[in-house]
Amino acid sequence: MVPGEAGTLRLPPQTAKFKHIFSFNGTDGKEPDASLIVAGGLLYGTTYNGGASDNGTVFNITTSGTQIVLHSFKGGKDGALPLASLLDVGGTFYGTTPNGGGSGDEGVVYDVAASGAETVVHRFAGDPDGANPYAPLIEVGGTLYGTTAGGGSNSDGIVYTLDTSGSESVLYTFGATSKDGSTPMAGLINVSGTLYGTTAFGGAKCGSSGCGTVFKISTSGKEKVIYSFMGGKDGSMPASALVDIRGKLYGATLRGGTSNLGTIFSVTTSGKERIVHSFQGGKSDGSSPQGVANVKGTLYGTTSAGGVHNLGTIFALTTSGTQTLLYSFPGGENGSTPRAGLRELRGTLYGTTALGGANEAGTVFSIKP
Repeated sequence: MVPGEAGTLRLPPQTAKFKHIFSFNGTDGKEPDASLIVAGGLLYGTTYNGGASDNGTVFNITTSGTQIVLHSFKGGKDGALPLASLLDVGGTFYGTTPNGGGSGDEGVVYDVAASGAETVVHRFAGDPDGANPYAPLIEVGGTLYGTTAGGGSNSDGIVYTLDTSGSESVLYTFGATSKDGSTPMAGLINVSGTLYGTTAFGGAKCGSSGCGTVFKISTSGKEKVIYSFMGGKDGSMPASALVDIRGKLYGATLRGGTSNLGTIFSVTTSGKERIVHSFQGGKSDGSSPQGVANVKGTLYGTTSAGGVHNLGTIFALTTSGTQTLLYSFPGGENGSTPRAGLRELRGTLYGTTALGGANEAGTVFSIKP
């Protein structure tokens, strides 16, 4: 069946406490597209562009806005243009770049110490290895797991494992069947020892290219598609990570819904799906949701467009479907076009905008609902 809309839209005055923290200037990074992480009371993140070689950066920043560039990517063998957030493993930060690496420009896994020393841990090689990792890593039992959007023997992407010494293995290759997923762009989550993720395309619905899937995979490599998106009101192109709330998974689709502007959905681990909210755009709602974060059972997220100025929004959403528009980005110093999710620290949410700011190079902001 095609699930219907749930819940209501609530539009109170925008009284959430929004604060501009930092404007990038290009030399210290430009266009932050990944969610921040919290480590040791600091925020850590990446920028897609900027830095010494204009190939992106890794940085940290205090909640009051003091920023340090830890590493500027050089391109080539060093990797380039990071789109993924970082993973903290005992004070060393692991990440991916979809570009750079070997001669095929197929991306890397890297680590960065808190001091800024960077090492390329693995360079992807395409076929049968993966290519172009857009997604962050997770750690399960001392092993790192991730996805690549391309590469593999079917050119539909892979799930891979990696140890911190750089030994990489392909755990699963997408495109094994006509109904399998394709092009995983989001990271994995661990639910009781089983990994769950999404693919932006593929699945059993929506013709040959598919509208995307939710899948599960064991740490031994046994994969199963648990839901195939249908497009239309049901959503399509899930490209952000899932979150687990009491055994039910929540996520976002960039397209589909009643206005084809994206959805927030829930799905059980057995594959029963429901649309929680369909975005409507315009001044009263966002469009193109960039994922959700779970804060005490409420979902918080951003959209890259829509809102009062059509420059993106911050929203809160209950699991029953009641949505509150918390903030509409106005451009200028306060930023525009957030392409990353939110991160909570001591009751305050932190995020980035890809554009806007004092130098039109993106911002870091906070909001306290």
